[in-house]
Amino acid sequence: MSNLDFNVQAFLDEDSETFTYVVFDQQGGQGVVIDPVLDFDIKSGRTSTTGADRVLHFVQQNELSIAYILETHAHADHLSAAPYLRDKLQSKIGIGEHIRDVQKIFKDVFNLEKEFLPNGAQFDRLFKDGDTFSVGGLHFQVIHTPGHTPADIAYYLNGQALFVGDTLFLPDVGTARCDFPGGSSATLYQSIQKLLALPADTQMYICHDYPPEGRAHQFVTTVKAQREESIHVRTGVTSAEFERMRDERDATLAMPRLILPAIQVNIRAGEMPPAEANGAVYLKIPINQL
Repeated sequence: MSNLDFNVQAFLDEDSETFTYVVFDQQGGQGVVIDPVLDFDIKSGRTSTTGADRVLHFVQQNELSIAYILETHAHADHLSAAPYLRDKLQSKIGIGEHIRDVQKIFKDVFNLEKEFLPNGAQFDRLFKDGDTFSVGGLHFQVIHTPGHTPADIAYYLNGQALFVGDTLFLPDVGTARCDFPGGSSATLYQSIQKLLALPADTQMYICHDYPPEGRAHQFVTTVKAQREESIHVRTGVTSAEFERMRDERDATLAMPRLILPAIQVNIRAGEMPPAEANGAVYLKIPINQL
């Protein structure tokens, strides 16, 4: 993509089919990491940093200074490796300000300790819709894209590229589910229209790909391709049509395999709950709550 004035390295976590991105201006320059994954074995309850270490090795190999570990939202399908990379790279963790809404919802769902305050203070920076920030030659604008969750945001880079999180997938896969607490198909439709109003040649980097049989994983598409080819939101699909399709489809979907461990960690900016009196850390499984 030599026509772009930035560089992107994608890392696929095969287990959750999540893409983590290192975005940087030049070798030896400055950059950010977007949506990093902590390896987690649900059967044993063990974590590891194999995937995050691939990201770390790339950053070190290219002598990059990483200002931010950016989250697009509090993920329900993987645990975040943001604290691990923050500490290794002396970075800050950023997320959308509406994470506070998600924290309030799930503090009740998990009956979290009273010391956990749903004020977003667990993160180093909370971004508002329309916020701008720069990292070296990278210039970002924040776009609030609620619907999948209340807190989703997209990062619009140099007027050329979008990092959309779970809001949109590849055109042959469609859009994010909206049946998590605080989600809304009507709201997601409006969020997507904001993104599809951007220039047609805008590159769109997705967080997940669930490819149909016969296609390898891909991580980038364009606004033009979404307008013309998306099975859910191509031009001409009305809000009512989208809401009916999305709600009917969501009613058939099982909960993500890691939603219970992931959410209670990710609303803490990727930190584990406090250790109990015996020194061990525990995650809760609420019964009949989701």
